[in-house]
Amino acid sequence: MALPVIKTSVQRSGSFLRVATFSHFVSRSISASSSNLLCWNCKQSKFQSETSVCSSKTALSTRNWNSVSVATRKMSDFTGKDKDYIFRQLLDYKSFTYTYLLADPDTKEAVLIDPVYELVDRDLNLVKSLGLNLKFAINTHVHADHVTGTGEIKKKLPSCKSVITDISGASADIKTDEGSKVEFGKFALEVLKTPGHTNGCCTYVWREKGMAFTGDAVLIRGCGRTDFQEGSAATLYDSVHSKIFSLPPNFLLYPAHDYTGQTVTTVAEEKSMNPRLSKSKEAFIEIMTSLNLPYPKQIDRALPANLVCGVFDTE
Repeated sequence: MALPVIKTSVQRSGSFLRVATFSHFVSRSISASSSNLLCWNCKQSKFQSETSVCSSKTALSTRNWNSVSVATRKMSDFTGKDKDYIFRQLLDYKSFTYTYLLADPDTKEAVLIDPVYELVDRDLNLVKSLGLNLKFAINTHVHADHVTGTGEIKKKLPSCKSVITDISGASADIKTDEGSKVEFGKFALEVLKTPGHTNGCCTYVWREKGMAFTGDAVLIRGCGRTDFQEGSAATLYDSVHSKIFSLPPNFLLYPAHDYTGQTVTTVAEEKSMNPRLSKSKEAFIEIMTSLNLPYPKQIDRALPANLVCGVFDTE
């Protein structure tokens, strides 16, 4: 069967249109003045001219790898197969902080959890490229290891509201309490107060999707320190076991940080495998009081800034 001529509107030199099957593919090198259609002949292991006959009986499927336009795609294309939500996990390599973007692709409403000051442009560019409306910038607690990006986001996007717990002592547009709901589109995050690392720590639970964003209360095979900033090992243990570990065992837990390259864990894993929180309360307190951790590197810069929503003079 003679190979049909494939038409494309791409006119950039060096662009390629590939047509693939299991055993054959077609490549067209396109320039402003000429176009050559080549067919890969598997038997001879070389490209043949446009007049070649392709022996494969498999139907050819085409895809132009250089002319996919985001503007022509549906929002559902960004959600993943069979999903009705958008979820992105973003990393700050300096403080090993995870920032999470959640969105409803139908209403385009989105939230950011734990943004980092230095990476606000990255986050907002992602929001813009996905065509989203950032409704809330949320902090799980007053961070001591990085400056929150919430204030900078509000400067660049005044319609976005900042969110933090009422007991944190920090400035924000919205102060949450136990059981508060942070709504975006058809979804909502439920607030569980989980103090211990700090008084104002909370966990945001996305029950519809079986996810919880634990801040520093539960890390992957670890937990936040309790030796400063109103920390209490006993309080943290009670918070985790009564609130986070009481969630369904298959719920995914997304921490505020990870220092070993892991991205997610589950309630069941941490209940049985966490080397600190799987112990008795007495053993946990002993572990936490004997850590002898160094003074946080960014605390003197981060704490004052985060108490005012990250709005400060960076110079």
